[in-house]
Amino acid sequence: MMHAYRSHTCAALNTAHVGQEVRLSGWVHRVRDHGGVLFIDLRDHYGITQVLADSDSPAFAAIDKIRAEWVVCIDGRVKARDASLVNPKLPTGEIEVYATGLTVLGAVEGDLPMPVFGDVDYPEETRLTYRFLDLRRDKLHRNMMLRSNVVRSIRNRMWDQGFNEFQTPIITASSPEGARDFLVPSRLHPGKFYALPQAPQQFKQLIMVSGFDRYFQIAPCFRDEDPRADRSPTDFYQLDIEMSFVTQDDVFAAVQPVIQGIFEEFAPGKKVYSDWTKIAYRDSLKWYGSDKPDLRNPIKMADVSEHFRGSGFAIFAKLLETEGNEVRAIPAPTGGSRKFADRMNAFAQKEGLPGMGYIFWRKAEDGSTEAAGPIAKALGEEKTEAIRVALGLDEGDAAFFLGGKPEVFEPVAGRARNEIGRELGLTEENCFKFAWIVDFPMYEKTDEGAIDFSHNPFSMPQGGMEALNGDPLKVYAYQYDLACNGYELISGGIRNHKPEIMYKAFELAGYPNSEVDTRFGGMVKAFKYGAPPHGGCAAGIDRIVMLLADEANIREVIMFPMNQRAEDLLMGAPSEPMLKQLRELNLRVVPKE
Repeated sequence: MMHAYRSHTCAALNTAHVGQEVRLSGWVHRVRDHGGVLFIDLRDHYGITQVLADSDSPAFAAIDKIRAEWVVCIDGRVKARDASLVNPKLPTGEIEVYATGLTVLGAVEGDLPMPVFGDVDYPEETRLTYRFLDLRRDKLHRNMMLRSNVVRSIRNRMWDQGFNEFQTPIITASSPEGARDFLVPSRLHPGKFYALPQAPQQFKQLIMVSGFDRYFQIAPCFRDEDPRADRSPTDFYQLDIEMSFVTQDDVFAAVQPVIQGIFEEFAPGKKVYSDWTKIAYRDSLKWYGSDKPDLRNPIKMADVSEHFRGSGFAIFAKLLETEGNEVRAIPAPTGGSRKFADRMNAFAQKEGLPGMGYIFWRKAEDGSTEAAGPIAKALGEEKTEAIRVALGLDEGDAAFFLGGKPEVFEPVAGRARNEIGRELGLTEENCFKFAWIVDFPMYEKTDEGAIDFSHNPFSMPQGGMEALNGDPLKVYAYQYDLACNGYELISGGIRNHKPEIMYKAFELAGYPNSEVDTRFGGMVKAFKYGAPPHGGCAAGIDRIVMLLADEANIREVIMFPMNQRAEDLLMGAPSEPMLKQLRELNLRVVPKE
């Protein structure tokens, strides 16, 4: 007896089924009329099958009425295509189904707001409003299946390494973890609020204190953040990991096979480098202008302050009289022309700078290598030659210069380094390069001059309690990130599991013991009953899939994303609550003055 809707999927039929009576159900991908012969590309989750009906078919009149994206059930007989009509791009390209019956299961009312067939690029507002149509498109469908398969593979790899998956609460207490919380009002406790977890940070540490050894979870995280191309403004998923009795290197050794294996499995044809180097945070900023460097680009910046100190180039010489200022050089191999220098100056001006100083080296009339450009003239031959040798440059190369306080110019220098690498074709294509960024500073100064945590507040300071008795700004944490191709994929740390060190660490950031007890009471209490040394990390699932799918925007790999204003255009969120809901929660909306 034939199934009510289908005997096969739209990817299952081949020449072995020729002559069989079949039933297919799916969406009408497109309809073509070839002079009295109608062709339908019928699509379901699995693929596409070509269906045809001529005037002799009892289904011809019904098929003539259907349009794109109608959902239909088709009965028919499998036929082999003529050799000249075989479509090698389709798994079902050697056959077609001659339709003998059609049932409409779901018609489309009116015109489609956007097409599914073809590569027409529609405004994102339309795409997100009709996301269910957008997801029918081949590229989005492939992205979501990639994501599903990546998550499945991650789980398998974690289980194979002896990790166990546990779930942690979604409704919890507010915790300062670097972003704004989403608060949830309590009906049973008027005036009090829960929070959606920014991450399962405290819970996964409590799991270690509870005696479980190797935890992981594909965890939803909620943060009220400003959107970026590589960040969702509301929620995201991460591979959350925690381990007991481990050092930093133990965490690295457990994580690398999982992440590298995922990239090797789902990026066929691309090189996945296995030499995951370690770079200190301060060196990453100095060399690359970023704590998530793109190592496909071989350019490494250098401090050339000594060559400009007291030199004839007055702008930099004067700047270096102020303590803390530096001059940084960005080498540009093969970029030694005034035309390229002008292009990079235009780039710098787009970044809000007057320009970038430069030197380029060319062949002189006597056959020697000479330095050219305004800086070269002001510095003189001896200093420009010293800079060339220090940077390892030669004839046909250039160097660009930025100066001032490193924390101010480094972000621009990093972007300029990336641009130079792209422009000169130095950045390696079709590969993934990873680096652990280590030795993050524990604290930083706020704009108001106060001391605050620069990263995760639960990391163990290097040197323990003794380190916290000195200058907070010189304390490094057992905190680490994994960078890949210019993106941060992982963040983690070895945790502070000793109450006395935790109290001191928070005290330096302005949190009295009483506030620590109030905000982290459960964890502090647990640590007083015997806590093992532990550490872990979290890897961004969305960002990993974005890289594997070769997408520039994270919304292309999220099933139902928010737009750039943190709005769900499909479901209409955020929305105004009903008065009844506000009363139940003892709330009222007060307009902001």
